[in-house]
Amino acid sequence: MRIASTLLACFAAIAVFAAAEIGQPAPAFTAKTADGKTVSLSDYKGKIVVLEWYNPGCPVVRKFYDAGKMQEFQKQVVADGGVWLAINTGGKVPDLGKNVYYPATALIDDADGAVARAYEAKVTPHCYVIDAKGNLAYKGAIDSGSVSTKVADLDKSTNYVLAAIKAIKAGNAPEVTNTKPYGCGVKYDKN
Repeated sequence: MRIASTLLACFAAIAVFAAAEIGQPAPAFTAKTADGKTVSLSDYKGKIVVLEWYNPGCPVVRKFYDAGKMQEFQKQVVADGGVWLAINTGGKVPDLGKNVYYPATALIDDADGAVARAYEAKVTPHCYVIDAKGNLAYKGAIDSGSVSTKVADLDKSTNYVLAAIKAIKAGNAPEVTNTKPYGCGVKYDKN
C-alpha cells in the first residue's frame, strides 16, 4: 500500500510539471536574476518573450556570443518591444560586469533547475518563443545550424527564433514550431 501511495504522489507531481506544449500556456515561473532581482513570466504579459538557455562555457553558445550574433538577436527583439531572458541552469552565473549576455532583458539564475525542468530544456542554447497571449509558439534550436563551433556557419543558417517572432507579429502561427535543439547539455542540480 505504501508503494502505491508513493507512485500516486509521483504521478501527481508529474502533472504539476506538465511539459511546455506548442499552442498552450507557457509554464509560469518566478526566479532570481543574476543581479538579485525577482522576475516572473507574468511580468511580461502582453509581450513576446524569448527564453534562451545559456551556459558561458558551452562552445556552441560561445560561437554565437563571440561573433556578437546572440547580442544582435537580443537587441533586435528588445528594440522591437519584446523580452529576451537568458537562463543559466545549474552552472556558475557569469560576472555581471562582463555583460556577456547584454542586451538581454535579464539573466536568470536557475541554479536549482526549476525553470529548466518546467520547460524540459535539454541544451544550451535551447530556445522558446512565447507569444503576447502567453502561449508557447516555438521551441527548439535557435537556428538550422549544427553543433559546429565555426562562426562562418552562422550566416548559412535560418534563425527559427526570429522567424517565429516575425510570424507572430504578422498575426500568423510560426511555420516551424518545434525543432531538435543542439548544443551542450543543460547541467541540472544534483539535488
